[in-house]
Amino acid sequence: MLLITGVAIALGIVLAETDLAGAGALIALPFAIAFIALIFKNPKLGLYTVVNVGFFANGMVRYTTAPCGLLVDIFLLITLIAALRKSTRRNFLYLKSPFVYAIAIWTVYTIFEIINPQSRIFAAWFFAVRGTSLYMMQLVILTILVFNDPKEIKPFMKTWIIWSIIAVLWGLKQLYIGVNHAEQMWLDAGAYKTHILFGRLRVFSFYSDAGQFGAAMGHIALVCMVLAFGPVSLKERVILLISGALFFWGMSVSGTRGALFVPLSGIMVYLFLTKNFKILSLGGVIVGVLFYILKFTTIGAGNYQIHRMRSALDPNDPSLQVRLSNQRILSTYLASRPIGGGIGSAGSWGQRFSPGTLLADTPTDSWYVKIWAETGIIGLWIHLAMVITIILTGCVLIFRMKSGTMVRQVAMAFLAGFVGVAFASYGNQVLGQAPSGVVVFISVAFVWLAYRWDKRGLDVGRIF
Repeated sequence: MLLITGVAIALGIVLAETDLAGAGALIALPFAIAFIALIFKNPKLGLYTVVNVGFFANGMVRYTTAPCGLLVDIFLLITLIAALRKSTRRNFLYLKSPFVYAIAIWTVYTIFEIINPQSRIFAAWFFAVRGTSLYMMQLVILTILVFNDPKEIKPFMKTWIIWSIIAVLWGLKQLYIGVNHAEQMWLDAGAYKTHILFGRLRVFSFYSDAGQFGAAMGHIALVCMVLAFGPVSLKERVILLISGALFFWGMSVSGTRGALFVPLSGIMVYLFLTKNFKILSLGGVIVGVLFYILKFTTIGAGNYQIHRMRSALDPNDPSLQVRLSNQRILSTYLASRPIGGGIGSAGSWGQRFSPGTLLADTPTDSWYVKIWAETGIIGLWIHLAMVITIILTGCVLIFRMKSGTMVRQVAMAFLAGFVGVAFASYGNQVLGQAPSGVVVFISVAFVWLAYRWDKRGLDVGRIF
């Protein structure tokens, strides 16, 4: 009775002081504590929570002012503590990976950026460094510690594919039925400038923007196609091919030109990894023919999606010229700033914390241009070295794996996907944004784990 009376009094006080929101938070507190306890008992639950939240957290800004992005931070931190507490010595030995070392060097550099004399406010660094490096580091470590069983590939892929299907269906609804009120308000607030072109909507689904949606669809389409070429059952092959075609459609209606380079670059890497150089040559010819059609012919000019893809190869495209002009402005500014203007000084964080400055007011567009603007030429080279290390090391590891196994096929699919996203990040800020930034670094860790599983004679079972 004393406990019930105390809770009732507490609820009354909170309700009087904070209205229904505070009372709701107080009521939810026991459930939150129980969920955290479950994560400490089973850290996999926390990492899957991060994966699921990552698909819609950024897009939720259209519906609420609540800091949904911080949910990813909270669950990452709690899961990391839980995983470190429960991991065995063998799991820690798995962390001795070139991938971990490369990302760790980049993370250390971004942490030292906190003392960049050009930085204006600590809060900008605090909010921006998460997507710039901390998510990468935590996700790779957590995947190696928590998803260290080949059986984890199946639930991870199913989660990724199911959310992507939901995203495509939501995009189909936006294109053929229309956007809802919250999405229309977001467009009216200024997003229409980049998301309605020539009277056509660039589909963005429930992702942060059309650029992220298009690249994410190209990424999962590529992974599905590569897995379908592996040693899978007929049922799995049909599901993967149909899903891949659906995701390719989602990529095309996003109107994101840079997303085209995700499957194109990724499939070439996959063909190289198969060590079948006849097929690689054939693939190169096919890509060359597609390039020739888009670059030097007018075939399909009446189709809006083909027109958007073709404009990506036009050196005189107005959008490209604006980007090059912005890069010239940044080049002059950064010539005397080798460590950049400070993390959080450019893009949306710059507009929030240091409006009116050159870096905040000059669009970066590209992920790599953003890295260059915020961390300087030194930071850009360290970041590129990290990306190249992951790609080259991944290729070496896969070449050392036994041919014809599903675990090798998964490693090839995930590494090809990383290469595709890395290429697409030149045109859009894909690598550091959810959901791509979440699934791509989990995938990178899986490449390392796949190599370790292969050495132990383990293989991945069915995907479905």
